[in-house]
Amino acid sequence: MNLLHINDKAGRYPPSYYAATATPFAELPALQGEVQADVCIIGGGYTGLSAALHLAEQGYSVVLLEAHRLGFGASGRNGGQVGSGQRQDQDWLEAAVGQTAAHQMWDMAEEAKALVKSLIRTHDMPLTFHQGVATACWHDADLQSTLRSAEKLERDYGYSDLERLDQQAIGAVIGSQVFKGGVIDRGAGHVHPLNFSLGLAKAAMAAGVRLFERSEVVKIVQGPKAVVHTAQGQVRTGQVILACNGYLGGLNASVAARVMPINNFIVATEPLGAAAADILSQNIAVADTKFVVNYWRLSEDNRLLFGGGESYGYRFPDILKTVRKPMLRIYPQLADAKIDYAWGGTLAITTNRMPCFSRPAPNFLSASGYSGHGVAMAVMAGKVLAATVAGQSGQFDLLANLPQRSFPGGAALRWPLLVLAMTWYGLRDRLGL
Repeated sequence: MNLLHINDKAGRYPPSYYAATATPFAELPALQGEVQADVCIIGGGYTGLSAALHLAEQGYSVVLLEAHRLGFGASGRNGGQVGSGQRQDQDWLEAAVGQTAAHQMWDMAEEAKALVKSLIRTHDMPLTFHQGVATACWHDADLQSTLRSAEKLERDYGYSDLERLDQQAIGAVIGSQVFKGGVIDRGAGHVHPLNFSLGLAKAAMAAGVRLFERSEVVKIVQGPKAVVHTAQGQVRTGQVILACNGYLGGLNASVAARVMPINNFIVATEPLGAAAADILSQNIAVADTKFVVNYWRLSEDNRLLFGGGESYGYRFPDILKTVRKPMLRIYPQLADAKIDYAWGGTLAITTNRMPCFSRPAPNFLSASGYSGHGVAMAVMAGKVLAATVAGQSGQFDLLANLPQRSFPGGAALRWPLLVLAMTWYGLRDRLGL
């Protein structure tokens, strides 16, 4: 089955709060006939659009192909959280790659946040970067681990934007009494993810990138000059960038074996008015310490945007039922709140939850598998891919050299094996382990 089509209507954004409040962006034409470019990018999300923009600014001719609409996938559907660090914490990274490389990865993640802010400001994008993301801890052990991590970042990495919250303080900020405490990262933030995608698209167009929507890639012929085929056209190019994340399908087996698509879901309540201050007393985003993470924030018009639940089959489940249960455990006072929007999307994970950077062929580059930590890192990945095309591969190699195993069974058997593993972790969440 093709994840590009099974849960969505061709060429249409999902019925999300983000799509309903997006800045108007006229549909672009599909690729027709043959074109040539220095670089052909497949995928119109954060990674692809950022790579396109940075390459065009360096003088490369760039064609970008998007199967549906720009920002159609996870880039236009996610929780909008711009987190600090990598998906794995610094203890994990130091153990995996050593202190020097771990520090370089922290610096890259800091650069990623700064890049998001800079792009919004430089290109006058129609969105605001709101400061602050809280980690809300369910158990005392979670809290102790979170506090140790905060202490390490301050001591070893000089990061001073962390505010510790005890049980009473986090209850006052979050409006829920279920958490033991937590930390607010004032250096992180949250954005309207689809408007950020469309802002990147407009900036890329202004820089000279040729963008094509409704242009699903059906075949790639490798060679010194690769040929990228769509149903109605083809691109001859010296360099291909795969920026497909969870929607790669069968375009490249080596990447597919290491990058696994999963589904995640969000609901948006009706506007809560003055009651919104009782849900979040500050304009921050929140993520909890469940293995299957719950995450939430308020919209510009005071709706609660709450994400929770995952599925590992192809088709989306009952989204409203999937998300309301964790939302009401945290906010039982919202039992009577009307849900105006409910949507799902496909992201991608890796076995170690770190992004997968690779060279599938001599003139092919790929970056994907951000594992729920992709708003900043996917944009940074695009910049890194552009630098690599230009011969500056230091940051690319830093991440490409991370130990990155294939999923057991490869692309063929990863689904059923992942279902078994994730069912176990979901049971641990429910039992409070």
